[in-house]
Amino acid sequence: MLEVLSDAALDTLKLLPFLFFTYLVLEFIEEKAEKGSLKLVRQSGVLGPVIGSVVGIVPQCGFSASASNLFAQRLISAGTLIAVFLSTSDEMLPILISSAVPPLTILKLLGFKVLAGILFGLAADKLFRLCRHEGERVDLHELCEEENCGCEERGVFLSALLHTLQIAGFVLAINLALGLLLHFVGEETLSGLILNRPVLGPILSGLVGLIPNCAASIIITELYLSGAMTAGSMMAGLLTASGVGLLVLFRINRRAMRDNVKILAFTLVSAILTGIALDLAGVTF
Repeated sequence: MLEVLSDAALDTLKLLPFLFFTYLVLEFIEEKAEKGSLKLVRQSGVLGPVIGSVVGIVPQCGFSASASNLFAQRLISAGTLIAVFLSTSDEMLPILISSAVPPLTILKLLGFKVLAGILFGLAADKLFRLCRHEGERVDLHELCEEENCGCEERGVFLSALLHTLQIAGFVLAINLALGLLLHFVGEETLSGLILNRPVLGPILSGLVGLIPNCAASIIITELYLSGAMTAGSMMAGLLTASGVGLLVLFRINRRAMRDNVKILAFTLVSAILTGIALDLAGVTF
């Protein structure tokens, strides 16, 4: 047990400087780009899913929540919102960078998420004819504080530091859990669990990704890096892991709950089918 605890703590400590530097850069990008990104998505018209998917891949705290707010006001289409949900990487990118994953692998993952967001977003706009009434106007900063999503404005340095400590806590817990699993059940048993099985793995992972918390994307990324899930299962989970975006959608778009359910179902089914297709094709990243 002591060895498991020390290994988990050591692995997490090794990530801290890389996590902090990554979040420092991302916080700076977010501060400069978020308002411009929202304006670009809002004015994108029929190209909304394309713009939304490309812009959504940049980790921006609260961007998926902001997109939900824009959809509630019918300022963007359902396809654009779905594209943002599918492409946004939540905490995937910082974890991959701090874990020294090869840049080419990271680019492949990001590129695939962008492509999935564009294709499914455009398909959604063709299929859906959602009602056109407006939702309620919501102050996203107030909502963010209520939901405790960690998007409060504290300055670049402090936000990066607090974000690093928060994510490091999740990583420590996950490393500890994985260490205990490896210790008690063995690596071969762990690799044979349901997340490494075709069809069932992507379904379960896609459902896990819907959890409106950064822990979902961290768990999925860490499990994939440890070899406990297939590329298809990982992708299914990361495609649905849109942070608090879906939570905000259901919170502020109450007058069109049927639309919310359609968007949730389309996002989940798209992610699961993509994951299953990847596994059947034997794709790896």
